[in-house]
Amino acid sequence: MISISEAQLAAWISPIFWPFVRVLAVFTSAPVFSSRVFPVRARVALAFLVALASQASLPQADIIGFNDPRALGVLLQQVGVGISIGFAVRLVFAAVELAGEVVGFQMGLNFASFFDPAMNNQSSAVAIFFSQMTSLLFVVMNGHLMVLMAVNRSFQAFPIDQNFLQAMGQMKLYKLGADLFASALWIALPMVGLLMFTNLALGIISRVAPQLNIFAIGFPITLLVGLIGIAFTLPMLDQPFITLMGRVIDIFG
Repeated sequence: MISISEAQLAAWISPIFWPFVRVLAVFTSAPVFSSRVFPVRARVALAFLVALASQASLPQADIIGFNDPRALGVLLQQVGVGISIGFAVRLVFAAVELAGEVVGFQMGLNFASFFDPAMNNQSSAVAIFFSQMTSLLFVVMNGHLMVLMAVNRSFQAFPIDQNFLQAMGQMKLYKLGADLFASALWIALPMVGLLMFTNLALGIISRVAPQLNIFAIGFPITLLVGLIGIAFTLPMLDQPFITLMGRVIDIFG
């Protein structure tokens, strides 16, 4: 009769289970992967496939069974690191969405707000448009592969152990959060400058020709200039996106 001990089961399951938990945490929090249109069963199966395929490149780690006193600490670390990767990628999307909010405010389109089911709140039309464009860029420019690369590198920088707080301290995600506003303003800067010049020109016209109703012609002109500016600046959105995604990978590399 074949008998299998608990130590043998731990040696077989542990090298796959802990990476599987980290990858599943990434898929639960990262944009596109955590979408409602992505079935939960497919998400779990893909996480298991990624954890199984990355076994050859993972560093040698201690065998930690489920009855080990360190199991709870290891579980917290895997979930924490995985959610942190997804949160960092979400910050990239948030930077572009914030740029869309700034542009929409300058264009006067923030009055057109819609319910965003992804964020569960109201968002302007321009912010939702920028968010959809970012999602398309994420897929087209292999952003999903960059996320998997970050997950694979995270096992080198943060090996499987119970040092959860040490891993959080090394990531320094607060610096990436501080760069969120700077990156959003840099993305929106061409549009903000163009619309400020338009408003300045409208102000000069209102002083030169007071008989013109500037409020009647100002909004259509600002809206038209904003749409033209978005059409010209949107093809350049790929460079800020790649730069921000590279910064995210460097944090976990």
